[in-house]
Amino acid sequence: MAEKNIPGAIPPKLILDAPSGHPDVASVADLVDWFLNYDERTARIRHPHVNELFLWKQSDDKANGVPIYPFENAEARFAIGVIQALAENNSEPLLKLWITDVLNALHESRETKTQLTDTYRLGDDLDASPVSKSEKLTTNTEKRLYLTSCWIEALCTAEARFLGWVYQEIYGRPFSP
Repeated sequence: MAEKNIPGAIPPKLILDAPSGHPDVASVADLVDWFLNYDERTARIRHPHVNELFLWKQSDDKANGVPIYPFENAEARFAIGVIQALAENNSEPLLKLWITDVLNALHESRETKTQLTDTYRLGDDLDASPVSKSEKLTTNTEKRLYLTSCWIEALCTAEARFLGWVYQEIYGRPFSP
């Protein structure tokens, strides 16, 4: 069966503004919607456990005096974040640097999460949410580190998938750090 006959098999075309060469915002919004519906790693941002992490992070930041923007959910945070990232990183060197930073944050958060998971055997209950798993941690610092790492891993995975694809569409070659 040819993929072109399967609804949603390929993302919608990214439209670039003719004079500036920057992505059209409506086109980016269509792409965000496609990735959320059809790309498994991006769609994880909609998972209830990920949204629970997001809500925990918002609450934790607020309690610790970190200014927050009150997004409704993790999906909204992801969508606005990638649209802002594209607007602010509007040249190849800037977007390349941004995606590299996202990948570095993803790597570091995954390492931290893995270390804590292995040390405290947090992976024993595969169905438990990260928030409930964090109750096994002995200090508030470890709990905050673990949950923040889980959130950053989920967010950066989705952002890297989406922004990497957009990079390729804009610049005609795959992203390479």
